Amino acid sequence: MFIAKENRNTDLNEIRNFLKGNSFSILISQHDGRSWATHIPLELDTDKEGNDILNGHLARGNPQWKEFESHPEVLAIFNGPNAYISSSWYDHENVPTWNYIAVHIYGKIRIVDGAELLELLKKQVDKHEKASAHPVSVDRMSKSYVEKEIKGIVGFQIKIEEVQATYKLSQNRDIPNQQNIIIELEKRGDVHSLNIAKEMKKRK
Repeated sequence: MFIAKENRNTDLNEIRNFLKGNSFSILISQHDGRSWATHIPLELDTDKEGNDILNGHLARGNPQWKEFESHPEVLAIFNGPNAYISSSWYDHENVPTWNYIAVHIYGKIRIVDGAELLELLKKQVDKHEKASAHPVSVDRMSKSYVEKEIKGIVGFQIKIEEVQATYKLSQNRDIPNQQNIIIELEKRGDVHSLNIAKEMKKRK
């Protein structure tokens, strides 16, 4: 994707934290000669060598997985907060814009099954059940039920080859204008505006 120089983020630790907190993604690959996209959670993990990977699964009825072996190159898009920026917030004439955070991950995908897939599912469920009052666990589900349900999905792992991250947060504005943007975003009060204001404050 196009990233203006001032908006490019190369801090891998910050990007990893972003991916862990924004795991719902768009997985794009080739199917039947066209681009095919599926909206699914992808979980950041590391392989046995300590390399960053993404784990996930698709419904078996989704034909996207059928060309993973012949076309393993995939793109995963992760979106963070975004907010409209009114040019009325500047102390000079300008045009409105949009602030946002987005990460693109390019990599090669491979299908996983058996014990590897089961472990992937356990990790994903445990991660997202932490905040539940009565968390469920794959380990506490009956073996027959898990075996039946797992037949309906296709697991996969993506070896990360390239990371592109854009944090467009009014870096091209001077400090007084940045401060006013933050004030106006906080006045607006919706979750996305507040999160963009928070991210802008980190970089002041």
